[in-house]
Amino acid sequence: MDGTALTSPPSSSVGDYVKAIWEVAGTDSASTKDVAARLSISPASVTNMFARLREMGLVEYERYHGASLTEEGFAEALRLVRRHRLIETFLVEHLNYPWEEVHEEAERLEHAVSDVFTERLSELLGHPHRDPHGTLIPAADGSLPPDNSRPLAEAEAEEPVVVARVENREPAALSYLRERGLVPGSLLTVREARAIDGVVTVETEEGNSFSLGNPLASSIFVLSRAKIES
Repeated sequence: MDGTALTSPPSSSVGDYVKAIWEVAGTDSASTKDVAARLSISPASVTNMFARLREMGLVEYERYHGASLTEEGFAEALRLVRRHRLIETFLVEHLNYPWEEVHEEAERLEHAVSDVFTERLSELLGHPHRDPHGTLIPAADGSLPPDNSRPLAEAEAEEPVVVARVENREPAALSYLRERGLVPGSLLTVREARAIDGVVTVETEEGNSFSLGNPLASSIFVLSRAKIES
């Protein structure tokens, strides 16, 4: 690995970049454009930071080919993701935050607490496996179990499903889903899945029907009820 090993936790800006690369690409290569869009900054700033991250040994980077996390970078990303998702869980379960408000709050707090605090928080929460949005929380050793859910937009018509997680972090979208009960654990039946425009119509257990556009439907991930019950 090029660069020197980290002797102290990275700065908050470095951590944000490493986490963004993981969120955009996982173990693959993340483009400058995608990371710039994720962090709402200029591509030039991303290019400069990619070079810095390479010097720190956190990414493999070749200009015009994007950046991929090294083993050390991957571990750092999951450390921050674990901390972020545990903080979100604490805010919802103990401070009564609505789920549409916790992401930005956790973004600020994740750089202000230590690993010791993170593990004590996990213990307080009963070592949860998922955050309020249903996304998996990495274990303390950095492992992350497989997620077999798929986008609601890919569900078949008349298929009964369970909402597993919601990837959308836009407050307005999350508020819309919360008010309609379209949250993790909700039981739904897909009434229509239109291939022409991606609109999905679902019916809740209470008999309420909602039509969701493709961007929103694609951000909701579900599991087949038949597989869960078998």
